[in-house]
Amino acid sequence: MKKLYYAAHTYMIVGVVSGLYYREITKHYDFTGDSQLGVVHTHLLALGMLFHLIVLALEKLFTLSADGRLFNWSFWVYNAGLVLTVTMMTIHGTQTVAGARTSEAVSGIAGLGHIVLTVGLILFFINLGKRIPAKAEAPGAEAERVEALSRG
Repeated sequence: MKKLYYAAHTYMIVGVVSGLYYREITKHYDFTGDSQLGVVHTHLLALGMLFHLIVLALEKLFTLSADGRLFNWSFWVYNAGLVLTVTMMTIHGTQTVAGARTSEAVSGIAGLGHIVLTVGLILFFINLGKRIPAKAEAPGAEAERVEALSRG
């Protein structure tokens, strides 16, 4: 669970810093158009911080990490995809703001990042689906289970 907290915290910090970077670089170049830098901040906060906070709550409810191998694969693949995507968006946006020619390879690598991110999401949903109980428990069953665990 700490891994999810640290990931969310890291994405929050990097997200805030990316917003500052966007503001300062556009001011420096007196840039007023659109660039991918404008959405790096929101990608980091939504897909990074918020996603991991939601997964943290789901971990508490469904113990997603019980299947450690699948949980770890989904965690690391998702994060690799997000980091690759956001890095390429930052490079592309910075080149746009600076007026530099942008290589098509940057867009291609960003697309690859989105694919890796999607694979991470698929692994996450497979794991979540395995951890959600097939049928609803009777009222009070959770309290009885906790009581039995505390005795035993």
